[in-house]
Amino acid sequence: MRAHELVDPGALVRDAAALVQVPSVTGDERAALERLGELAAALGLEPELRRHDLAALRAHPDHPGEEAPRDELWGLTVRAPGGGAARRVALCGHVDVVAPGTVPWAHGPWSGVVADGWLHGRGSVDMKGATVAALHALAAHARTSGGAVEAVLLAVASEEDGGLGAFAAVRDDAAFDLCVIPEPTGFDVVCAQAGALTFTGTVPGVAAHAAQRLEGVSAIDRYVPVHAALAALEAELNADVAHPLMRELPLPYPLLVGRLAAGEWSSSVPDRLDFEGRAPVRVGEDPGAARAAVEAAVRAACPEASVAWTGGQFASAQTDHDGPVARLALAAVGAELGRPGRVIGVPYGADMRLFCAAGVPTVMVGPPGIELAHAVDERVAVDDLVTTARVLARILDGADAPA
Repeated sequence: MRAHELVDPGALVRDAAALVQVPSVTGDERAALERLGELAAALGLEPELRRHDLAALRAHPDHPGEEAPRDELWGLTVRAPGGGAARRVALCGHVDVVAPGTVPWAHGPWSGVVADGWLHGRGSVDMKGATVAALHALAAHARTSGGAVEAVLLAVASEEDGGLGAFAAVRDDAAFDLCVIPEPTGFDVVCAQAGALTFTGTVPGVAAHAAQRLEGVSAIDRYVPVHAALAALEAELNADVAHPLMRELPLPYPLLVGRLAAGEWSSSVPDRLDFEGRAPVRVGEDPGAARAAVEAAVRAACPEASVAWTGGQFASAQTDHDGPVARLALAAVGAELGRPGRVIGVPYGADMRLFCAAGVPTVMVGPPGIELAHAVDERVAVDDLVTTARVLARILDGADAPA
């Protein structure tokens, strides 16, 4: 039998539900990694939980940024018994999730409820469910492998706020021939991802009593042209998109101001406005150039304003759409779904770029449901998790075949 034929749907869904039931908001992932290690051991695999040197990672010149508070960083590596093959393949999945929010869920965010063909809970689609699918693909491959490939699952933390977990993982070991990350892609094969840079800015004003408004300078009024300038920059970045996969998207490079805070009293002219947002990095663009473009737009609109780069700093990435990893993934998707696979680009940052930067050809392919990620009532179709595991097992089978 081939590995994809050995995937046990019931066991896979049971294990995915068990992982969803462990809260793991970014910054507090250890318990989820420990639970995943237990699930791996029960499948006959060899998990290794490791605490990374957080201070050393933060001091590294390529530190990818952080937003969530944390005082420790853990990672889990899962291997099949044996190993030592000439070729090595990494499967990578993150176990950290965003907070559940304040709106009530139909099922609790940590319920792991399976109902009407769906697994419910925070992380079910992004991406605890697919990480467990990768675990089961690895276990199935271990039972059928011809020994030409060593497959490893890297379960990482901190993807949501910059990718520090994957950054640590590739610092420890980047000797892989290829990597597959089962983010929710609708079974399309992602060979290009935009970058995303978190920024904060401040616009100063001059306070005055509302009755003497002309004596002050409103920070809000000063900000308005900044907002317009950033909108114009977004239009410019998307006017003539060079990368063919990104060109197909309705908005390849979104630029968003997502938070504003200004003023302290309704009868006072506001003397400060703080804004926070997310700027894109075009595929192939240096992040420094992307930062410079935002800073120039802000300064031109309001010379008194300042910009700082905080939080996650996601570079872009691309993998040859006709290279070995893309061909393996496309063949696996086609064989499993009975239709040709499709190569796409995506407008969001991901851990893919950290593996590509380390010289590891990487694609993303996983279940549908990106629109449910980070949402209330996040869920993933059980059948799609099973398909994800089978696609990943087929990729490992293909990598294991004689060259």
